[in-house]
Amino acid sequence: MKQNKELLPVLAGLCTSIIFGFSYLFIKEALDAVSPFHLLALRFALAAVVLTLLRVAGIIKIDLSLRKVLLLLPLAFLHPVLYFSLETVGVNGTTASESGMVMALIPVLSTILGAVFLKEIPSKLQSLFILITVSGVLLIVAMKDVQGEGGSMYGIYLLVLAVTVASVYRILARRLSVHYKAIEITYVMMWLAAICFNGVSFISHLWKGNLGNYFLPLQNLPVVSSLLYLGILSSIVAFFLLNYAISKLEVSRSAVMANLTTVVSVISGVLLRNDPFHWYHAVGVVMILAGVWGTNYFKKASTVDVEVNQLRQ
Repeated sequence: MKQNKELLPVLAGLCTSIIFGFSYLFIKEALDAVSPFHLLALRFALAAVVLTLLRVAGIIKIDLSLRKVLLLLPLAFLHPVLYFSLETVGVNGTTASESGMVMALIPVLSTILGAVFLKEIPSKLQSLFILITVSGVLLIVAMKDVQGEGGSMYGIYLLVLAVTVASVYRILARRLSVHYKAIEITYVMMWLAAICFNGVSFISHLWKGNLGNYFLPLQNLPVVSSLLYLGILSSIVAFFLLNYAISKLEVSRSAVMANLTTVVSVISGVLLRNDPFHWYHAVGVVMILAGVWGTNYFKKASTVDVEVNQLRQ
């Protein structure tokens, strides 16, 4: 019975990872024709409008008071506003496959933050696997610098900051899931992101004197197809599934599924965008996946998980 009860959130987590894995490919495709923050503005505007239409049509039920919205704003600012600001600019400076590799650090950093903020000290085995994962990323970064190919180091650094933000988000979202439905959290996230990113993009266009070109990218078919994927699948569907999985599974179990994101992003980047792939990429991927798996496999339930389970009983 317990296994059947957990099947849906597990499937939700797996689907989220697959969708996010392909998102790097679509981000790179759209960034060939539109600036990073303008892409974010159009992406989340689409997501917010679609969610609102679904709400008005009665397809989704959302019960949010002003107090509830205000309590969710810090979480929504953290992710997606801050996270996607860092991720989009970072992806623009790296290859799609490298982006996915760095983002594989999210489950590992979640464990480290758990030790710092939840007083959960990693075991010797966890520490070993954390070291293996970090070593895999360092290998890719070091060899990339030696070879002088791929994206910039600046892009890698921004992605590492995005990883930090995403890890904190998972812990906070786990707590808030006790009081909010997944669709409610997703709704506030999409609208805050739409307001913030469109505000930045509007000011940028106004400053440059080309406000009339705001919707010009929509005449580009690759941009439109990327926006449909990023705005609907990667924003509404993926974030709803992610928030649902976080609300039902322990942080360690929902985070470990990010492994699949790395695999999908690497394969899609190499096969569909002809991203470079060398021996150190292969070794790094194996080290990252092995480290992420080990870190989460030997992870005990955190203080957050215990508190959430008590509140649900």
